[in-house]
Amino acid sequence: MKFENILAFAKQLDENDPLKHFRDQFYIPIINGKECIYFTGNSLGLQPKTTQDYVLNELEDWANFGVEGHFHARKPWMPYHEIFPTQLSKIIGALPEEIVVMNQLTVNLHLLMVSFYRPTKQRYKIICETKAFPSDQYAMESQVKYHGFNYEEAVIEVSARAGEYAIRTEDILATIQEHGDSTALVLFGGVNYYTGQFFDIQKITEAAHAVGAIAGFDLAHAAGNVELQLHNWNADFACWCSYKYLNSGPGGVSGIYINQKHIADTSIPRFAGWWGHTKDTRFKMEKGFEPIPTAEGWQLSNAPILSMAAHKASLDIFDDAGMDNLIEKGKLLSDYLLFIIDEINNDLKEKLIQVITPRDAKEKGCQVSMLMLEKGAAVFEALKQHGVLADWREPNVIRVAPVPLYNTFNDVFTFGQIVKAILER
Repeated sequence: MKFENILAFAKQLDENDPLKHFRDQFYIPIINGKECIYFTGNSLGLQPKTTQDYVLNELEDWANFGVEGHFHARKPWMPYHEIFPTQLSKIIGALPEEIVVMNQLTVNLHLLMVSFYRPTKQRYKIICETKAFPSDQYAMESQVKYHGFNYEEAVIEVSARAGEYAIRTEDILATIQEHGDSTALVLFGGVNYYTGQFFDIQKITEAAHAVGAIAGFDLAHAAGNVELQLHNWNADFACWCSYKYLNSGPGGVSGIYINQKHIADTSIPRFAGWWGHTKDTRFKMEKGFEPIPTAEGWQLSNAPILSMAAHKASLDIFDDAGMDNLIEKGKLLSDYLLFIIDEINNDLKEKLIQVITPRDAKEKGCQVSMLMLEKGAAVFEALKQHGVLADWREPNVIRVAPVPLYNTFNDVFTFGQIVKAILER
């Protein structure tokens, strides 16, 4: 498509958008008396207007039924978590039995590493991307130390080449090959939080398996954003949060994926809890853990219903919109944003923005990371004053993520006009 940096063009794209009516299903924050341009769905997605009703229904059922709500609520609480795998299977590309919703993201990452990071004296290394999200770094650091290894020796970070920001896939594969005999786990973010780079999960998984290692992924910035086919790509495990692109509320419940080949393997160690115990005998309260032979077997506690109700409200919208449609619009929004940024740089006397997100559609999602070459913090604060909510990452990156469920092409055009006016001053 040939883009144009004019309001009429952006409005025409919005008019032709088959998903345009979904914006009305979300609350848009108000700044200076009008709806803001909300480009930080990669940090916290907006609230669906139905969320309050979904949560209120559970509060009413709690009031009316008390403990009997486990059986008689409109959505009985006992099997509540069972409603999610089918919906999420379309978003992450997995079989329903490979998915369970539980806990929060870093808790789940630790639980998965208990099962799938099992180092020996010979095979103990973890390979990851440099500048992984801090929680991932802390989880890896604490895990390797727990097993008695030195972080600097046990964790191998793959970096971008000098003068580049995206990490080349061939460098990831070469690093896996180089350390293959000593690698226990390859653990990458699906989409890097800083650069917005979407890693090639299939190739990374194949390379890890070729050297006898496990392949796992943190999909916090990928779930609900990019096309995922975890089962077909044969990834061993993954986890994600629900409060970014999945719009399920601050600190929302997390999800995990465990490949079908592992879910019934009782020889895999795990930290067990009663909600992972076989359902038929769970309430006999006997000793001896018997895991459910699906991803449910990794559960610890009964479902956090109020958080899950918010999750359900958003996933119902995803069902209506269709993940394929969202991916298509997300790519178009992102491409239009890149075009607008290029237009800004071309119109200024000197280039002031460097895009560090890959431009290849296969290597990015909604997010575009702008490296500000001058006065980045001042530009970020000015954006907020002009009704734009974006995201700042030290030392000088502004992250913007036009989300297909509620952002418009007019948002992207107007954002460009605001940025240009700020920089020209």
